[in-house]
Amino acid sequence: MIYWQIFLAFFIPGILGYGGGPASIPLVEKEVVDRYGWMNTQEFSEVLALGNSLPGPIATKMAGYVGYAEGGVLGAVVGLFGAVAPSLILMIALMAILFKYKDSREVKNISKVVKPVIAVLIGVMTLDFILTSEASLGGIQTAILMVASYLMLEKWKLHPALVIGLALLYGAVTGIFIA
Repeated sequence: MIYWQIFLAFFIPGILGYGGGPASIPLVEKEVVDRYGWMNTQEFSEVLALGNSLPGPIATKMAGYVGYAEGGVLGAVVGLFGAVAPSLILMIALMAILFKYKDSREVKNISKVVKPVIAVLIGVMTLDFILTSEASLGGIQTAILMVASYLMLEKWKLHPALVIGLALLYGAVTGIFIA
């Protein structure tokens, strides 16, 4: 029964919480604190603060934590599944519709419009990363990281995870010598 409750505690806010994790936090609190009594408000706020300090979506981090606290490893898995199930169901339904009409002119026109928008969004995000890096590291360090990353990804075809790891290592080493 506890696993069903864990699932519902995160599935229902996932359906009703339009706007992602931040919009669903009050709904999760209502389930976890008020409905099931697994935590009090203070404990929930501490879990929320911890979740906000870690990278990734807040709803899944909270689902994993609460699920683990209430049901162990299986509870964490059930909580995570409950948190992502609404998006998963919607994506599958939309993909089924998109696949059904993939050859229609309207869908092809939507794709023609969406691709450049995504490219611009990624470009703006990249520029923002470059400017932030330049402001915190300086122009020379940013240029070294950009050129080295480009060469590793495009010329030497290294896996992106390896490039990220090497960039972190570079940052750690230069941080030691510069500090």
